[in-house]
Amino acid sequence: MIDTSGIRLFGDRSATDLFLQLADEHDMELMGSQAEALEKMACGGRWCLAAVTAGDWFHDLTPWSAPAVFGKNSFGDGAAETLMRLKGEALAKITDRLETKESVRVYIAGYSLAGLFALWASYQTDMFSGVAAASPSVWYPGWISYAEAAGRPLTSAVYLSLGDREEKTRNPAMAAVGDAIRRQKELLDAANVDCALEWNRGNHFVDSHLRTARAMAWLLGRRKKTEA
Repeated sequence: MIDTSGIRLFGDRSATDLFLQLADEHDMELMGSQAEALEKMACGGRWCLAAVTAGDWFHDLTPWSAPAVFGKNSFGDGAAETLMRLKGEALAKITDRLETKESVRVYIAGYSLAGLFALWASYQTDMFSGVAAASPSVWYPGWISYAEAAGRPLTSAVYLSLGDREEKTRNPAMAAVGDAIRRQKELLDAANVDCALEWNRGNHFVDSHLRTARAMAWLLGRRKKTEA
């Protein structure tokens, strides 16, 4: 279950661009550095980042149950409850702390399984103006079949990224991530969703905070271009 008592805000509380990011303990440790990187990448753009801790990473962020692909941690089906609490209790607590409440554009962001959750959430609700999915776990069992059947997500913009070493692994499930993200990009292009796919150097564990900041910066830059 997500923890709505320890939500951390970064950036400008009077901004109209709000990023919701589900995070684990490692992400939280890097969140300050991520915010600093985004400040530089966004070139002074005004934004606010709300980081929400997910308690059980292998249950809270996945939409259906699946067997373990590494270690002994199998996956659960807690994504629906997480999205409900994120849209309800968590978002209410966040907006209470903002100076701008009614005109906020809400984006969803995440890294790894949180990136997968962000993608999945965009097929469930139209509340998100964009998706920042950095190194998302699109290798997840059944995900690409789901995306193929689901059609167009309910958002206008999706940023995807992957490390160029991520598909070079001995784990057969995770080795499929390269082909899976290429297919995800094809599906979004075919659905006329504004989508970027960026390849980063390194494996899955390199510069997660910088990759996520870059995803958010792309969404902010895209909005500026569409409004120009």
